[in-house]
Amino acid sequence: MIRQTDKRYAVGIDIGGTKCAVVLGKGEIPDSYEDDFIIERRCFQTKSHNTWQETINHIINVTETLLADKGIEPASLIGIGISCGGPLDYQKGVILSPPNLVGWNHVPIVELLKNRFKVPVYLQNDANACALAEWKFGAARGKRNVIFLTFGTGLGAGLILDGKLYHGANDMAGEVGHVRMSDNGPVGYGKSGSLEGFCSGGGLVQLGRMKILERLQLGEHPKLLEEAGGLEQLTAKHIGLAAEAGDPLACEILETSAHYLGRGLALLIDVLNPEMIVIGSIFQRCEAFIRPEMEAVIRKEALGRSAEQCQIVPARLKNAIGNYAALSVAFGL
Repeated sequence: MIRQTDKRYAVGIDIGGTKCAVVLGKGEIPDSYEDDFIIERRCFQTKSHNTWQETINHIINVTETLLADKGIEPASLIGIGISCGGPLDYQKGVILSPPNLVGWNHVPIVELLKNRFKVPVYLQNDANACALAEWKFGAARGKRNVIFLTFGTGLGAGLILDGKLYHGANDMAGEVGHVRMSDNGPVGYGKSGSLEGFCSGGGLVQLGRMKILERLQLGEHPKLLEEAGGLEQLTAKHIGLAAEAGDPLACEILETSAHYLGRGLALLIDVLNPEMIVIGSIFQRCEAFIRPEMEAVIRKEALGRSAEQCQIVPARLKNAIGNYAALSVAFGL
């Protein structure tokens, strides 16, 4: 095989509590994300290894094998980007005990990969990495002030302000899910009534169970409960599919979430005055049921001039966002 050392490449590593992926991409950002920028992705289960040392050794082995299979020398890489759930210290390149990675306490992952591959290595939390991806490849290309919201299992944010990723004093900027929106409500980020409680997969499930219990106490038998197979089996996916089928209870759950999302977005619009807010995961799949109430609340709560300037759009990269997120980090900041 001819060695392709005359070309430039990037490697992205996406570390999650369930699975890890190593992604090989081109070393230049294309004009459109539909371009064949991603060359190959290889994935394995995180919990197939008992310790973080074993997991990182496997990440290294997968990366080395992928490069060898493609005939690419490590020296051809512009860099390696790592996307991982926080907390972490991106400047020191250390992962700091993420709740979904038990035992990953002060893991110097950047140093370990730098020593092995002898190329620049960068680390970002997953929300920041997704913000970079939508900014460099997706819906927010060409913008200078952008907020990305995950709206998945939890609710985190990545902030692009004045054309730069904003980290805050100690890399904790963007934790909007922790903001309390109500004295009572579903629990998210360890806080009842938080924005994450109302606007996340776990929060939707809590809202769904609460509303189903209300109906049961009134002597009703919600179809949503039957379709889920029980309260404990209810998922956000059940709620979304039921809404698409016209279930009024599922639509009510999403409308409640939309109300608090609108209040949260109005706050962000007033404080940060963004050009665009990009929202991923559940929003992009359930936009038709969320947008009307969300926009109505924003019109009521946000400053008119700021709201008019701000577009609110679903993530363009959809299910591929994790791949682009890790690769985006490889290009540095």
